[in-house]
Amino acid sequence: MTGSTSTSIWKNYQNGVRNYCGHELPENMKKNEKLPYIMLTPTTKEETHDRPISAQEIIETGLLSPQDWEICSKAVLALFQRGQELAAQNGLILVDTKYELGKLCTNDQIVLIDEVHTPDSSRYWIASSYQERVDQGLEPENIDKEFLRLWFANHCDPYNDAILPEAPKDLVVELSRRYIMLYEKITGNKFNFDLDENSDQAIANAISSYLL
Repeated sequence: MTGSTSTSIWKNYQNGVRNYCGHELPENMKKNEKLPYIMLTPTTKEETHDRPISAQEIIETGLLSPQDWEICSKAVLALFQRGQELAAQNGLILVDTKYELGKLCTNDQIVLIDEVHTPDSSRYWIASSYQERVDQGLEPENIDKEFLRLWFANHCDPYNDAILPEAPKDLVVELSRRYIMLYEKITGNKFNFDLDENSDQAIANAISSYLL
């Protein structure tokens, strides 16, 4: 039960929503409290930003067939379970994440696209201090970009403002530090600062090795 944007489950809950993406939410929940079960909360693209939508709406409006929805929902729930397991092994909680899926033009095969379980799409909290901080009404210790989202939310309207303010340099540095820390905790590898090795071509080569 968390989030800072207008489409997040916490902001909707604050505004009185008790059926979120087809899930009935109990009363008297608090921010950052664990949900009763893992909830699949789809969104669909609109003109300005994403809109929460239920599985039933997805099928009824023809966005996905029942068969395709079954494939997608099973796949992302399995991915999330695996992500939580790996995070727990390293003292972290994978709180929530976003998956993007699409169909190949050649054969309509459903594929997972974009990055998976990075801080760009995922929220990670420190497991050892989570419960104590929540009990005290404090924000969980995190290693993700939520603090930067909150800065923007407090200084502009990210969805409606044509021009967004530039984030302070110290926040950008802190974001980089957290990303590196998370990389090292999850992978067990030391982050390589070799600029030559991390050139655009090296990044392209690394990505292409995983493409179909």
